[in-house]
Amino acid sequence: MGFLAYRTYTDSMPLPQQVVADSGEEIFTDADVTAGQEIFLARGLQQYGSIVGHGAYLGPDYTAEYLRLASEHVKAELADNGVQDPTQATIDMMRENRYDEATGILVYTPEQASAFLEIRDYYAGYFGTPTTEFGLLPSVITDPDEIHELTAFFSWTAWAASTERPNQDYTYTNNWPPEPRVDNKPTADILVWSAMSLIALLAGLGALFAVYGRWSRKIGWKSSEVPALSFKQPGQVGITKSQKATAWFFFIVSVLFLGQTLLGAAVEHYRAELSSFFGIDLAQLLPYNLARTWHVQLSLLWTAAAFLAAAIFLAPIISGREPKRQHWLTYGLLGALVVVVLGTVVGTAVSIFGPDWAKGSIFFSQQWEYLDLPRFWQILLVIGLFLWIAIIYRAIRSRLRTESKFNMPWLFLYSGLAIPAFYGVGLLATTDTQLTVAEFWRFWVVHLWVEDFLELFTTVMVAYIFVMLGVVRRKIAIQIIFMDVILYSVGGVIGTMHHLYFSGTPVEHMALGAFFSALEVIPLTFLTVEAWTFLQLGSRQESRSSMPFPHRWAVMFLVAVGFWNFVGAGIFGFLINLPIVSYYQIGTALTANHAHGSMMGVYGMLAIGLALFALRYMIPPERWPDRLAKFSFWCLNIGLAWMVFATLLPLGVLQLWHSVNEGYYEARTLGYIATPGNVILEWMRMPGDIVFIAGILPFVWITFLGIRHGIKPTVTVMEPETLFVIEHDEAREDRTGLAASTATGADGGAGGGAGAGTGAADLPPSRYASDRRPPAPPEADT
Repeated sequence: MGFLAYRTYTDSMPLPQQVVADSGEEIFTDADVTAGQEIFLARGLQQYGSIVGHGAYLGPDYTAEYLRLASEHVKAELADNGVQDPTQATIDMMRENRYDEATGILVYTPEQASAFLEIRDYYAGYFGTPTTEFGLLPSVITDPDEIHELTAFFSWTAWAASTERPNQDYTYTNNWPPEPRVDNKPTADILVWSAMSLIALLAGLGALFAVYGRWSRKIGWKSSEVPALSFKQPGQVGITKSQKATAWFFFIVSVLFLGQTLLGAAVEHYRAELSSFFGIDLAQLLPYNLARTWHVQLSLLWTAAAFLAAAIFLAPIISGREPKRQHWLTYGLLGALVVVVLGTVVGTAVSIFGPDWAKGSIFFSQQWEYLDLPRFWQILLVIGLFLWIAIIYRAIRSRLRTESKFNMPWLFLYSGLAIPAFYGVGLLATTDTQLTVAEFWRFWVVHLWVEDFLELFTTVMVAYIFVMLGVVRRKIAIQIIFMDVILYSVGGVIGTMHHLYFSGTPVEHMALGAFFSALEVIPLTFLTVEAWTFLQLGSRQESRSSMPFPHRWAVMFLVAVGFWNFVGAGIFGFLINLPIVSYYQIGTALTANHAHGSMMGVYGMLAIGLALFALRYMIPPERWPDRLAKFSFWCLNIGLAWMVFATLLPLGVLQLWHSVNEGYYEARTLGYIATPGNVILEWMRMPGDIVFIAGILPFVWITFLGIRHGIKPTVTVMEPETLFVIEHDEAREDRTGLAASTATGADGGAGGGAGAGTGAADLPPSRYASDRRPPAPPEADT
């Protein structure tokens, strides 16, 4: 990744200092391009259309659109001037590189210069439309200087997409977009590395199953040496003040989830009925780009908030103690989260509506897609994430002192540290950073942070939960964590580059990105194979317990994660990651199909599962609505399946076919999206959306019960990792029975709280055998 970062800075598509006509007259400068990029982001246009393929899917791709308009203008000019073969002359003119690296000057031909002026007038009319017919605000951009700067930004990307690199026969964007008018067609690299990706996938899967077949008894989820258990029932387990505080996190998470989904329904309706929302001119108040901005940002915020809250809930159990005033820090973090959410929502709305007083403000100027929140709120969020890891460290530091650096408490801390660290990388992608460089760093967040390090952190948390529930030994859990580190990192880290095939990066980004992103399917396949083993393991442990298992629906959400990990992230992701497929489909409904299947299917389901796990111990047993949890599970999964299989997947396949057969530009136009067949498919999504939204409402109610009827905090000290189960040794039933009925520890008077289990001395000797040391005694508060 360091090598790829170096190459991104040294050999990406160049930004000329000045673009001039043959006569020497200035057309635009690098300052105009940068200003146009800032306007493009601030007014939320990347959440409407796209640039070099990245962005939203209702509006056009402005790189492809400018290239089409410019090439047609050049051809018409050449034909009017009597050129014998204007088609070939257009290709030769558009592909010739007239950029002088020594002077930083790019020379446009007279035809290219006049095309710029004509297209500038076109965008003045387009963005100056006094109605909402395009789903944007009326007269969204009317300032002539801003129109000039926007057009300069689009023109620069189109020049890079049609002009050959020095000493190469392909363009700076690897001949993307597909455009026969400038002879843009798949390169040898696109075809070869697509084939190499398939070979890497087949070889990797073969190696996986060979290893699994040879050592299947030694890898994966195993139940050897796990004794019979009794699951402690909710109401018998005490909670701490910081754990109680997480109920507010989960309630806010559920409200943000509901809001994000309603916004998603509005975004979808624009594609079914662009100019009206059941007779209401919605774009006057909630234009498409604002609805999508909020939809995307809230999806990241509510899932991440759920993971933060789950970690805070687990921390006292990991350490066996809760430091004094830990709950005040937790409430402080909650307040920071609320401020960031409100600041993001208000800031992006102000930015898109575009009052003069807000332009250029770090509080209001929207940024890159997925990092849309204005700069101030982005910095505050990074600070909040580091505050969160400080809260976690404060809670578990006494345990860390007694543990090997490779044991689970340290793995929990390491994976937690990666979350603020790698989200903070997004700060390198500023609104005035050169496009290719900004794309490189923002996809460290979009892909590397989300798909690798959040995945790793949640793997550690889920493994810890299984240890706490007695399903697996710590040794097995540690093996699973390290296996995930290896398998996810082998493909997922360098696989980040599959987002940058056509962003102006050198060809090695595509070669390495394609090859390694194919390997991302391998860990998902392994987890799918192991899912059945895990289910059998859980069922076997439940059958051996004298008490019912209290987390059926939390575990069912984790099972759903396994399914959607393979389908949404694995199959749908691999479908669009092959360079030859991405070449024609980037920015189409197939991208949205992968995004919904993986983001909601994996991180959304996981966030809900973790919330239900924690809330099960906060809500009194008599108030726990098990049927509502069941209803929520089935509605969310059925609704999501309906979204992707009934609408997004068929739409994406049809759009891909149209892109290959008719042209990428044609496949991205509103004219194609609004064809009757597509509109029918868009309307077919409504039943799935309704079912999905119906599944959120019970989740909101359950989280409300956590704050309205949550049990009172009763403990500050507990036996590490023995909170949820009581182990039974059949050879010593009398001793176990005695231990189970005796309260130990400082919280023994809590009446069935966390201390109402076995003490460390009462456990079978093998309980801590994997650590080769007993748990650390609780420390006095300092």
